[in-house]
Amino acid sequence: MLKALSELIERSLGQSRSEAPEDRTHAIRLATAILLVEVVRADYQVSEHETTAVLKLLREFFELNEEETALLVEEAEAEADHSASLQAFTRQIHETHSLEEKHAIIELLWRAALADRHLDKHEDHLVRKIAGLLYVSHGEMIRLRNQVRDQLRAKPSR
Repeated sequence: MLKALSELIERSLGQSRSEAPEDRTHAIRLATAILLVEVVRADYQVSEHETTAVLKLLREFFELNEEETALLVEEAEAEADHSASLQAFTRQIHETHSLEEKHAIIELLWRAALADRHLDKHEDHLVRKIAGLLYVSHGEMIRLRNQVRDQLRAKPSR
């Protein structure tokens, strides 16, 4: 009985020991994509710059081709539409990534949020919330935001 309950809990958390490595990889990619989608949706105005940025960021970060990236974003959008909380996705990332990898994901989120060169208060709040859920320090989160902002300021506007 306890074994059955344990297996049920593991499956509901997406942590089945029998899960194939490619399934885990896809789950991590999907969790990251969902977080990016949620950040650009946070201000209820998804710009073309933000959509393009999400596709580019995911393609480069996970070394995907354009078709794989488009399918990942499509799946992430559908999943985000039906998700009530980010905790399952952040927990998955927290449990499988090093602190440096979490920093890279927070940097991705800032790049998506600032893709339109405007940081809305809702986007800012959501990235801060995600950073907290990933146990990224406030100081490091601010450093990453400022780094991304400075890099964007150095580039000419589109």
